Amino acid sequence: MKLNQGLSSLQRWDEDSILKRAEKLAAIALEVWEEPKLELSVLENYKPKTAIGAYTIEDHPNLAPGPIRDLFDEFRKGVLSLDPCVTEEFLAVYVAYKAETNFVDVVPQAKKLRLLLNLAFHEIYDPKHICKDVSGIGKWGNGDVEVSLSTVDDLPYVLSLVRQSFNKQMGNGSDV
Repeated sequence: MKLNQGLSSLQRWDEDSILKRAEKLAAIALEVWEEPKLELSVLENYKPKTAIGAYTIEDHPNLAPGPIRDLFDEFRKGVLSLDPCVTEEFLAVYVAYKAETNFVDVVPQAKKLRLLLNLAFHEIYDPKHICKDVSGIGKWGNGDVEVSLSTVDDLPYVLSLVRQSFNKQMGNGSDV
């Protein structure tokens, strides 16, 4: 069947003609590409297991009440207070903090919080040299700079590193 069949006999090419042609082409497409007939059990395998945004703090066993949870709560307060636009999203493996996009991701571990800053390693100002270049390493989260947080004493310094990533994202990259 030729898709252009009948076009040369049209007197006008206006909105009504275009809509009629679209209906005709849609009917042809339905004949050519039939809807797959699959059993419900097969379709269930392709449905998402968890709805987006359905993860919570309870889905992270390393954030159960205890020292790491207390540290996370303090870190969380500091990050969320950076700016009213900052949001928090619990994902399957990590917790994302976003403004326009992720600027820091937290992977809760048994004895520390592993943070990934969404910066290139050469962009971070880290006079204590606690950051690690993870640009060539597979990891959960976004960013090429990794820093660990294991005590509340390190929190002010680590938050200053996080602020650099936030500022870069917000266009204030020179504010260190």
